[in-house]
Amino acid sequence: MPAAPAVPTVLQVLPALVSGGVERGTLEIADAVIRAGGRALVASAGGPLVAPLEALGARHVTLPLTRKNPLGILRNAGRLAALIRAERVGVIHARSRAPAWSALLAARRTSAHFVTTYHGTYNENFPGKRWYNSVMARGERVIAISNFIAGHIREHHRTEPCRIRVIPRGVDTALFDPALVTPARLEALRAAWALPGGRPVIMLPGRLTRWKGQGVLVEAMARVPDAVAVLVGGGAAHRRELEARIAALGLQDRVLLAGHAEDMPAALLLADVVVHASTDPEAFGRTVIEAQAMARPVIAADLGAPRETVQQGVTGWRVTPGDPAALAAQLRQVLDLPAAARAGIGARARAHVLQAYTTAAMQAATLDLYRELA
Repeated sequence: MPAAPAVPTVLQVLPALVSGGVERGTLEIADAVIRAGGRALVASAGGPLVAPLEALGARHVTLPLTRKNPLGILRNAGRLAALIRAERVGVIHARSRAPAWSALLAARRTSAHFVTTYHGTYNENFPGKRWYNSVMARGERVIAISNFIAGHIREHHRTEPCRIRVIPRGVDTALFDPALVTPARLEALRAAWALPGGRPVIMLPGRLTRWKGQGVLVEAMARVPDAVAVLVGGGAAHRRELEARIAALGLQDRVLLAGHAEDMPAALLLADVVVHASTDPEAFGRTVIEAQAMARPVIAADLGAPRETVQQGVTGWRVTPGDPAALAAQLRQVLDLPAAARAGIGARARAHVLQAYTTAAMQAATLDLYRELA
C-alpha cells in the first residue's frame, strides 16, 4: 500500500489561546500535524495555552489577532503573509472571523491554501454582519463541525457543497473513559461538593450563561423531588441570578453551583443523568459527547447539533428547549428506570461516540483535508 501523502506545514490562526473548544481543537490539530510528520504553527495574541501548545512541538507566533478594525486586519494580513513565506506554509487554517479576514488576504498574496472552520452560527444583529461572518465560508475548504452547521452555511452563504466538509468535534477517549476513573477521584469530588448519599445526581456542565439553560433546570428541579442537581461551570454574572431563583424556590439544599471542575471525567461519572438544556442551537455541544463517552444517560434540548449526537430513546433523550415541565417529566421518567436500563442507554451512547465522535477521527479527517489541498 502506498504511503499517505505528506502533511504540509500548517499555520492555524485564532484570536488568543486562553480557553474553550476552539482553542482545544487548535491544540488537537497541531498535535496531529506533528505526529504525522508535519510542522505546526499557531498565530495568536497568546495566552495560558501557549505553553501546552509548545510542549507538543508546535511553534507559536504572537500577533495582535484580537484586532477587528480594518487597519489592524490589514496589518495582520501583511504579518501573516511574511510568516507564510518565511516558513513555507502550505495551509493557513482560520478559526475565527477577524483573523480569518487577515488569513484570507495573506493567502491571496502567497501560495498558501486557505481553510476555515465554521464553529458557530454567529449573530447577524446589525447591517453588514452577514458579510463579516461570510469570511468563515470563503475557504477553499470549509469545515463544518456538524451537519447542523453545514446546513447553516449553505443557507446563509450559498457556499457550494463541494467546498464543505463535515468534521464533527471529538472527545478524547483516552481521557473520557469510565474504566480509568479511580474510586479515589470520585470520592474526592463527592466530598469537595458535599454531595448527599442516596440521592440521584443530575448534572448540567457548561459555563453559567442564560442561553445554556441552567435556569431551565433550576425550574425543573422544583418538580423533581429527592434528586440533587449540580451545575458545573463558571460565570459570575449569571450565578447571582441563579442563586436568587434557587433561593426563591427553596432549592438551596438540592441545587449546587459547583463552579469549574478540573476533573470532568470524574464529575460526569458522579451523575445519574446529564442534562443539556441550551435554549439557542448548539453548533456542536461537546459536553454531550463527553457525557456519553462516560456512559452517562443524557437528556438534551431538541435543537441544533444534539439532534445528531443524541438518538431519541437509543443513546439518550431530547426534550422541548426552554420547557421546565417537559424537562422535569423526562427526568422523572429516566430516574424511574431500572438501573440496568439506564446503564444500557449509557453503554449504547458510549459505543456511538467511539464510532463517530472521537478526537482521533476528527484529527484524521482534518489531516486528509490538508493532504487533499496539498
